[in-house]
Amino acid sequence: MKRIRMIFFIILAVGCKQAKEIDANESPSSDSVYHYLTSAKRKDLSATVRIENTNKAFRILTAKENTKSTRNDLNTVAQLYYDLRQESKAIEVATKVVESSISVKDSLNIARGYNTLGNQFIDKGANDSAYYFFLKAEKLFSPTRDSIYLAKNYIDKAFVQLYESDYSGCELSCIQALSFYKSSSYVQNQYNAFNLIGISSNELKNFDNALIYHRKALDFVNRYPEISQSKVHYRSSTYNNIGYVYQNLNNHREAIKNFNLGLAERNLLKDNPLVYAALTDNLAYSKFKLKEYQDLPRLFFEALKIREVNKLYSGVVASKLHLSEFYVAKSDSLSAQKMAYEAFLLAKKSRISGDLLGSLKQLSAVEQKNASLYSKEYIRISDSIQNEERKAKDKFARIAFETDEIISQKDKLAEQNRNLVYFFIGTLLIGVLLFVIRNQRAKNRELLLVQAQQKANEEIYSLMISQQRTIEESREKEKKRIAQELHDGVLGRLFGARLNLDSLNKLADDDAIESRFNYLNELKNIEQDIREISHDLNREKHALINNFLAIVNNLLEEQKSSHSPGIEWTIDEKIKWDNIDNALKINIFRILQESLQNINKYANAENIFVKIGKNYEKMELEITDDGIGFDVSIKKKGIGLQNIESRVKESGGDLMIKSKKGKGTKIFIDFTLGQNL
Repeated sequence: MKRIRMIFFIILAVGCKQAKEIDANESPSSDSVYHYLTSAKRKDLSATVRIENTNKAFRILTAKENTKSTRNDLNTVAQLYYDLRQESKAIEVATKVVESSISVKDSLNIARGYNTLGNQFIDKGANDSAYYFFLKAEKLFSPTRDSIYLAKNYIDKAFVQLYESDYSGCELSCIQALSFYKSSSYVQNQYNAFNLIGISSNELKNFDNALIYHRKALDFVNRYPEISQSKVHYRSSTYNNIGYVYQNLNNHREAIKNFNLGLAERNLLKDNPLVYAALTDNLAYSKFKLKEYQDLPRLFFEALKIREVNKLYSGVVASKLHLSEFYVAKSDSLSAQKMAYEAFLLAKKSRISGDLLGSLKQLSAVEQKNASLYSKEYIRISDSIQNEERKAKDKFARIAFETDEIISQKDKLAEQNRNLVYFFIGTLLIGVLLFVIRNQRAKNRELLLVQAQQKANEEIYSLMISQQRTIEESREKEKKRIAQELHDGVLGRLFGARLNLDSLNKLADDDAIESRFNYLNELKNIEQDIREISHDLNREKHALINNFLAIVNNLLEEQKSSHSPGIEWTIDEKIKWDNIDNALKINIFRILQESLQNINKYANAENIFVKIGKNYEKMELEITDDGIGFDVSIKKKGIGLQNIESRVKESGGDLMIKSKKGKGTKIFIDFTLGQNL
């Protein structure tokens, strides 16, 4: 029935609109703005206080620079003005947001501003303008991948489509919104989407689908306290919607059950008289259809009184039409005509087409004398409404087409601009590339020369090492020969002399004995001295620092004598250099040489510290200076540092460079060498 449908439609729409969330991101630009916005959102404060706090935040923000934070806060202000029913201020701020966001191409805030403007035009009844702004917002939200804002925009657009009887479009918009709300915390908007689909399905006479979605909405109410505890009483509203679907199915027993469940909510009359009156009137109507006249017409009049007090004109029309039907059943034709005529006059005054059709239909049924006149007027208005609905759908299609055309033209212009930019950038890049190639070739030639020089140095060093090894081997052989001569020759003869002298001790002469005894002691001392010299010569092979250390020490001594920074060094004597590969020794020497050169050239250091140490199965090289240092994160690496990195990597080591401006530089390298180190 058309009159009941309109009551049901308005109840749900108002309930949903009252529950709109402020879901804008808070990005306070200052403590004062954050304080005022936070206070303005507090629903426990009076509307006057909240408006004043919103005004203060807006005044501060208008004096600030056009930053992203400022635009975010202005969007929050526009949303607050909207929620506080300050329509003109909301439009002013939203327009300002759009203008400031367009100047810096902030697509997200442009779209948010359009969304706020769209909601304002819904409240003004300008649904075509509202739809236009929601459509523009949708086009901008989509590329930003901000699914929550896009989903909310779909819900807002669905309200417009429902108001204009575009039920299929409303369902589609809600389904698109729900696809983004999966696993999200925006349960209120999901509830709204389920309810809107339920309403649209009911209007399309898809009653089974309507029940499915209204029950999903009811499940959300039962699951989430933020919905169930609202003073809007969403549970009662949903039970009313479910009951209304059962009325359309002519299942009034099930309808009454749901209406009673809705009326069982505590404080419903106090918090939301609109829903209470609708439930009461619909309950009375289902009882009337079942001819259960107990509590009738009391329930009809109770709902009528609430609606009249709260100036719910469409509800008053519905109540009077129900009473007219009731009086017809009771054969009270005068009361039936009176109620129908009063409903007709109020419907003409309010200009709600559905109410007007319902009152004309009832008048034609109760006033036989003017029935044909009322019927003709009913047909005329019904045709007019259908034409208007078709125009609305066509208008929405035209708005969508024109919006796409505008966007397409903008895209073409943007593409042309991009092509010009790409051309100039391409030309510039080709020039830069040619310069870089030429410069790189020069650097490559320089690098090849350096590498050739390094290779030559390495070969020279290898020859030095080989020569040192040959000399060392000759020295070792000579020392061994001397040791053998001392041990086998001199010591042998001295030992024989000692035996001869020892035999003389058998003589009894006291002086001879004493003399011989002294000679024996002297010979023992000589023997001991020669043995110690022999042993020392044999041990020298192990105690002598090998040829690599000699080369390193020469390098450090040369640094000390030839350059201004003072230098100190320590080399762990426990390192077994004979077991270390020559390639690693070369890399260590070159790293040390390159590091000292860099310090002499760039560091302006006064002191240098070099340490080669052993740490378990690792050898550690540490080079520290107290020079000017540099920023490691932004310093461009020269060939010297690149060579050091390359040698460390080649040797399987780990390199760490620590430096700060004015704090000197520390190069730390460790090489894993195993147990033979």
